[in-house]
Amino acid sequence: MSGVLSLVREDLREFAGYASARREGGEGRVWLNANESPWPNAADPGLDLHRYPDPQPDALRERLAALYGVAPERVLIGRGSDEAIDLLVRLLCRPGRDAVLVTPPVFGMYAVSARLQGAALVEVPLRDRGAGFALESDAVAEAAVSRKARLVFLCSPGNPTGQSLARDEVLALARRLAGYSLVVLDEAYVEYADSPSLADALVGQSNLAILRTLSKAHGLAAARIGCLLADPALVALLRNCQAPYPLPSPSVQLALSALSEAALSRTRERVASVRAERERLYRELAALPEVRRVYPSQGNFLLVRFADAGEALRRLRAAAVVVRDMRATPGLGDALRISIGRPEENDLVLAALRVGRPA
Repeated sequence: MSGVLSLVREDLREFAGYASARREGGEGRVWLNANESPWPNAADPGLDLHRYPDPQPDALRERLAALYGVAPERVLIGRGSDEAIDLLVRLLCRPGRDAVLVTPPVFGMYAVSARLQGAALVEVPLRDRGAGFALESDAVAEAAVSRKARLVFLCSPGNPTGQSLARDEVLALARRLAGYSLVVLDEAYVEYADSPSLADALVGQSNLAILRTLSKAHGLAAARIGCLLADPALVALLRNCQAPYPLPSPSVQLALSALSEAALSRTRERVASVRAERERLYRELAALPEVRRVYPSQGNFLLVRFADAGEALRRLRAAAVVVRDMRATPGLGDALRISIGRPEENDLVLAALRVGRPA
């Protein structure tokens, strides 16, 4: 077997999964195949929730495919990006035999999914260049091959580090690891970045996959809608490993509304606002004497090193401002991650950090 399917666990290559009532039901007018209630729920019958939802609704799949510039058969919709991460680890990694490679400091769910699957975790840390973090591509490739990493997770823009990876660097790494690893590029924050998505490169690189989400720029974190963009054969196998009904109907409807032309126009305006506020907050934080370093960011957040991160956190909490404490992360013992809020929220951050300073 050649191509990306050669990386799939041998025991799951022919796995058919659970044939749900909606997946095999076909067309019908009277639905009596899923043991559902024939009536809508008594509390709010207008919601029409008594029927199981489509596992991969065509309308949403096509809308996402159009948004990301790929064919619909390359799209697997799931519960945020987290579900796709978990499915990939389960489908590709044999417990106790295969590994997952990550580049810390980075989003923690890759490591969580690896541990739950019994896959070894290989870490190739990013290099802190002072002005930003950089990927050690050669070290990643060598470690992936020598440690049998079936999955290599990259995050661009990086979370919590904020850097974007160069297109040529990612594609060169994917070509180098063809036949060894699936390179998964997490683009959760790409809407805020200067550089575009790599989705257009999927057709020529079957061992590249991309994670996207509606949780960030589109403001649907509570709806839990994300997707994986990948080789159609891999998408088909992942669908067989997915829960029978992963997408609640209300979430699907919210997603479709958020992807209307009018909503997308408002989203673009809000992204522009976040980018402008990101630059303002970067400049003003960098000017504070207790701030050691603010890293440039392509996401909707800033990673900030403080002379006393504990004191900075205390001041922010006293002002009822909650930020992400990164001090337990190796190499970030003096750092906080601050999401970019609305202008008035960002003003509160700055005011809290200036408390106690001479006027």
